[in-house]
Amino acid sequence: MMAGDNAAAEHRIDDIQAPALKSGQAATAATAPENWVNYFVRFLALIERVGNALGTMAFTWATVVLLSGYPSVLKSDFGYATGIIFLEATRMFTRNNRLDYQLFFRTRGAFRPSGWNGLIFLCAGVLRLRLRICSRLRRSISLWSPVVAILLLGPSLYRKNSLAMWIVYVLLVLIVLLVTISRLHFPIIINLVHAALGSKHVFWRQFILNSCMLLVIVISVFMVDKSYRSWIIILDISTWAIVSFGNLQIPAALVRVVIAGLRLEEPEGYDGHGDTTHLVSSLNIFYGMVFGQGLIYIMAGILEVFSFIPRRSLVHRGGFTGQWGVESVNLYYAYAFDTYMEGGVFAPNRTSLGNFAMDYLNSDLSKNQLYGLRMMHIFVQRDPTRAQLMEKLTTSRQTMARLIGLLEWTSRNDHATIRLYAAKVNAELAKSFRFVTVPGTMQLVSTLLDADRKPKRGHPLLDADDDQDHFVDTAERQEKRQDAADDQGQRQEPVWDTNTLLETPTRSTHINNRRSIHRIWRRISEYWSIPKEQPLTDDDLLPALGMSIVYNLAGFDQNNCVEIDRVTDLIPKIIGFTSFRSTMVNSEAQQKVLLKSSLKVLQRLTSIEGEIGITLRYRISKHPFLLRNLAEILGDNSSKQELWKLVAGIIRNIAIDTDTSKEIGHMQVLITRLMKAFLNSNGPSSTNVDCLLPKVAGQALAMLALENVHNCFLMLKEPEFINKLKNMILIRDDKYIFVAASLMRNLCLHAQPELTESDLKELSHTLREVLERIMEAEGAELEILIGLSSQICRVIPEEFTQELEHGQIKRRLVKRLVDALNTNMKPNAHCPGIRRVILEQSIYMMECNSRYANYFEEFRMMDTLTMVEVTLSRAENYIVILGDAGFMDCSTPLFALVDRARELMGRQWLQGITSAN
Repeated sequence: MMAGDNAAAEHRIDDIQAPALKSGQAATAATAPENWVNYFVRFLALIERVGNALGTMAFTWATVVLLSGYPSVLKSDFGYATGIIFLEATRMFTRNNRLDYQLFFRTRGAFRPSGWNGLIFLCAGVLRLRLRICSRLRRSISLWSPVVAILLLGPSLYRKNSLAMWIVYVLLVLIVLLVTISRLHFPIIINLVHAALGSKHVFWRQFILNSCMLLVIVISVFMVDKSYRSWIIILDISTWAIVSFGNLQIPAALVRVVIAGLRLEEPEGYDGHGDTTHLVSSLNIFYGMVFGQGLIYIMAGILEVFSFIPRRSLVHRGGFTGQWGVESVNLYYAYAFDTYMEGGVFAPNRTSLGNFAMDYLNSDLSKNQLYGLRMMHIFVQRDPTRAQLMEKLTTSRQTMARLIGLLEWTSRNDHATIRLYAAKVNAELAKSFRFVTVPGTMQLVSTLLDADRKPKRGHPLLDADDDQDHFVDTAERQEKRQDAADDQGQRQEPVWDTNTLLETPTRSTHINNRRSIHRIWRRISEYWSIPKEQPLTDDDLLPALGMSIVYNLAGFDQNNCVEIDRVTDLIPKIIGFTSFRSTMVNSEAQQKVLLKSSLKVLQRLTSIEGEIGITLRYRISKHPFLLRNLAEILGDNSSKQELWKLVAGIIRNIAIDTDTSKEIGHMQVLITRLMKAFLNSNGPSSTNVDCLLPKVAGQALAMLALENVHNCFLMLKEPEFINKLKNMILIRDDKYIFVAASLMRNLCLHAQPELTESDLKELSHTLREVLERIMEAEGAELEILIGLSSQICRVIPEEFTQELEHGQIKRRLVKRLVDALNTNMKPNAHCPGIRRVILEQSIYMMECNSRYANYFEEFRMMDTLTMVEVTLSRAENYIVILGDAGFMDCSTPLFALVDRARELMGRQWLQGITSAN
């Protein structure tokens, strides 16, 4: 038992959201869109199985009781019984072969809509019979069948010599010929058809052909003599019925009903004595079972005709679109029916769209794989089906391996679309799965970034001519792009304008009635219409999907980040898309999509915490072209602010490393453009991105200013920069105040010699707002504000003292500092330096005015310092902590600040004693 559990655990895809999925299992099952289809199919399968049971009983009764017990006394019933036995035996033996049974005796497909192909066959067949043409029409369902059916009418018209008939005939030939030519897949013809018939060209083409074929049949009926007209009508109806039968189920059921119905009356020739004592009863039992079997099959066949109702409902409820969605639902309907027929009808319901999609995905046929992938893509975008599918994939390593393996490029012509949808499904699943248990996942994802890439240019001093090994030649790339383009689906429907009627008292009732009728008709039309398939967009490029997979994997679990780091060429490929001179064979719009995707991935990778985050940031920041590419994006006025925000986020994240921050500072253009993005925040913002760009740019500048004197000097070159920071603090906008306060603190700390008199005056104007906010802030915000307040106290101590005296807040501020120090005795990764800045503020206050030590003593600061001394932590030696890694060491250890504060308080205490003596 333990070994089995271990084996099951080894074959389980790691998923930390499994408990959440299991908790939602009941709700998912209750809201499954395929439930109605399952109920319908289960009931239909039950009816057919009852009919099969009656057939088996009748077969056994006839062989054991009738033919074995009364072989010599049976008269005509011997032949009837033998025929029914052979019919039933054929049905029973074909059950061993699924295809044979479907062809002959399966209820599903017993009736089929003949459609225009059947109509053409009917028209051509009737005309052939009338004209006694010996040659067979071998391609009656082919492209030119409608034209052939029309031409068969020509000889009869030649005999009639009617001008009106000839005019109608010529018009029919021209219409059918034009419609047939419109089905040829030539670009010019396709454009003309779309221009003439619009987006519903398929519907109108079928409607025109059906109308023409019906007109041909009507003409053929009226062209014969009245004595033969009834026979032609009967022939038309019979032929239509024949082409409407999908298999032999209904004809065989009719044979059973007719034979059993005729023989259920009192059989003749049996007196009921001697050897025929129980023969009449036995025959009645036999024919009763055959009659019941036939009726049940007919009822099942009629019921199956209405299966289009739950199937069409599933198209809408399941989110299927286009013709492929209808075909997918039809395939699922057949899958569910076969499942219930092969298994138990009353067994627990294990038939679902998820199982169906997974079975088709595991198929070796490319067509089935594509159906499975497209269905999965629909499922992962809807919450109920997404939860159901993810629960199944969690326990199916084989399916996950197949799904990931389809990302690999092959030379098969039909693989481009399969690879595209495999990438789209994996991009969605990457949000909730660890893929580390599937070997080679990230290598396959990396190959997606090579799609449509131009061959690399060789170096004349490094490359030899025989070293070129192109991934794919130009012709294959063009064919693959064409396959992806052909899969875009149908165009969206144009929006029909409805004239608005002015309502008046005399016509309000009439208008309401028309509106009600229109509303009902619109609902019916929406229900029966097939939702339009959404076309592919520029976001569906394989490289963009590959980067989406990386983005989602990195955001879900750090183990995925370890796998990302192991693929040596993945990060350079992603950075390569940040260049405007991309090596991709794409349009400008597609290159912008790839640029945005690459920036999003880089921002997420550079924000990863822990040791793996340090590794990823190092690999990214050391790329020789990264900073230059980011500078070009910030300098491109045509770029959207969303791209600028992503660039600023990347710079903010990599600037956490001191060496990288220095390297960025040597590219003055980066800081200049970040300053422009940060300061141009005035005016109304139309979007959320417009609001976030100044904040993210300010965060990047704040990180660059940390422990970097050179960068602070560069920022101070901006005219009236301190004044602009002051205004951001005074407007009381939380989006900017803390960023501005952090920048102002670092400028005071590292660039004090460059501060002018006007800058110092702006600092004094900022102090009151900062002190008021200190009384209310907590956590990292409090750390930033106290840090700024302490630097203002150090730079302009006289103004700081005056503000405390005039505002009568000396005692409040000291109490707030001591209370905050007591509250933050336990170090926090969110604000590791809060105790440091509080101690610095206390020290600067006592240094500028020794009398403040008395206030600190009043609020038992000495006891608090003792507690700080015994709770020192290594985390407080860093300015920033990301995960479990610290960055930017502080130059002064925390215990030195504790000693300095204790020294200043002790000095004031001694002075107080001396003064008292």
